Amino acid sequence: MTPPVDDRTQLLDALWACQKRHGYIRDEDVASLADALAVSKIEIEGVVSFYHFLHRQPTGDFTVYLDNSIVSECKGFARVKQAFEHATGSAFGRTPVSRRFGLFETACIGLSDQQPAALINFYPFTNLNTLKVKQIVAALERGEPASSLCDEVANNIRFAPGGGKAIFLRDYEPGRAVRKLVGQDPQAIIDEVGRAQVRGMGGAFFPTAIKWASCRQVANSPKYVVCNADEGEPGTFKDRVLLNKYPGLVLEGMIIAAYAVGASAGIVYLRAEYQWLKHKVEAAITDLRRRKLLGTAIAGIAGFDFDIRIQLGAGAYVCGEETALLNSLEGKRGEPRTKYFYPTEKGFLDQPTVVNNVETCCAVARVLELGADHFLRTGTTKSPGTKLLSISGDCRKPGIYEVEWGTSIHEVLALCGANAPHYIQVSGPSGECVSLREADRRLALDDLRCGGSFMIFDHTRDILGILRNFTEFFKHESCGVCTPCRAGNFLVQRKLTMIGSRLARASDFSDLHNWGKVIGATSRCGLGVSATNSLRLAIERFPEYFKSRIIPDDNVTHFDLEAAVKAHEEFR
Repeated sequence: MTPPVDDRTQLLDALWACQKRHGYIRDEDVASLADALAVSKIEIEGVVSFYHFLHRQPTGDFTVYLDNSIVSECKGFARVKQAFEHATGSAFGRTPVSRRFGLFETACIGLSDQQPAALINFYPFTNLNTLKVKQIVAALERGEPASSLCDEVANNIRFAPGGGKAIFLRDYEPGRAVRKLVGQDPQAIIDEVGRAQVRGMGGAFFPTAIKWASCRQVANSPKYVVCNADEGEPGTFKDRVLLNKYPGLVLEGMIIAAYAVGASAGIVYLRAEYQWLKHKVEAAITDLRRRKLLGTAIAGIAGFDFDIRIQLGAGAYVCGEETALLNSLEGKRGEPRTKYFYPTEKGFLDQPTVVNNVETCCAVARVLELGADHFLRTGTTKSPGTKLLSISGDCRKPGIYEVEWGTSIHEVLALCGANAPHYIQVSGPSGECVSLREADRRLALDDLRCGGSFMIFDHTRDILGILRNFTEFFKHESCGVCTPCRAGNFLVQRKLTMIGSRLARASDFSDLHNWGKVIGATSRCGLGVSATNSLRLAIERFPEYFKSRIIPDDNVTHFDLEAAVKAHEEFR
């Protein structure tokens, strides 16, 4: 039976319910949901086809999603993939031969510090190897549930600044931040957040106070606060740790935002890959309600009524873009909107909406708890405070690091035990690559910005292989709306394949640079804008490597059409 649906915002939940009940979304489910929402079946099909984790064909009793991100590749992805196929008798990307195992590759699942990793029925399995895969599959075959076999994911918190400077990685007492709202004017809250210079921590770094002030001044209601927990940038897992260790702190940041802007409802948009964390967020919501810090008259403040629900995503990197996320919340394809309006003007259901990511929510909660002066005593003048780094790759101590803004690349490498770094990727594939010649650069808003991901690769890793993995990711994750992004990333991938076959000329690198500029200048969202950042920078910063892959012009054989036609005629 298809679950009842009253409005479009319930569509994703209904699709998940259908899939969990039957193993896939059936034709009758599509028809039933279309009738309930008074839309065409094509409309429902369009939503289902957009999301990676929704299936229209049976996927087996055990659905395996193996992370194919670049860190996984470096740590043994190919061997683990082969082990799953050998142990299950199934093949990746094909309909299961039996109803037992469906095998699928997927993009980064937020476990880059514990690779190779996979989700089995959305339970996490980490640090995989051939023997471990064989044991897991055998246990599943014996009837043991994935929930009892999965790994307890380590937080891997490696470093926080001493002397009381830590902002995020310190003790959390439920309600300590929210109770500071009592007797405060909402505008004073916004001013304090502005004084602390809190910015969006997902990579855009837009000033949080400006966003909140924009929403506050809009008269329309209801207003919404959305926590963007769709952490999908490969190599990033800081939000995973915050949701796992400090879910209450995340929620308190949302409550503070609601008080500041006058919102009455909040939504945590939780990426599907983190649904194993959903119960922790739900427990934190329940705890805050019990403490009278969610619901009606929060903290005893008359008229301050606000509550939070969780919306599970379904697998789409582009939904990390705030307008795509809002479309997803409304039960639509998660395609970025044309920005005639900012979400603070017309966001969720065309109502004023604040969208902040997990780290930003935690930051504003700490502003109320610790005060803006605490932020201003750390970091730099233009970048006060600290930043969480998700460090992975070729280092001895992968994990989470809280560092002050202004910390140099060299200092970060020393902290994590990177003995022979060569290629460093900051902010994930959409960010910036750095060579050791730039190790004195500092993580700061006026130098090297970092959204969170910090991947390290030594001399044994082929730079072209890294870039091809990134390009494949962007090609797969493009929503397809923009022709430059949809076609451009495909063309870039083909060009990189040609370079890998050592068939490249100097003009091919000029093509890549020019295509990258076109894709970045004409795409409607951040995915296309940033998709070729690393590729263009890598060509500039590792010139010797790419020069070695250029065929000298005197070695190129030019095709002579007239001679070919003449030879053909003579052969006939």
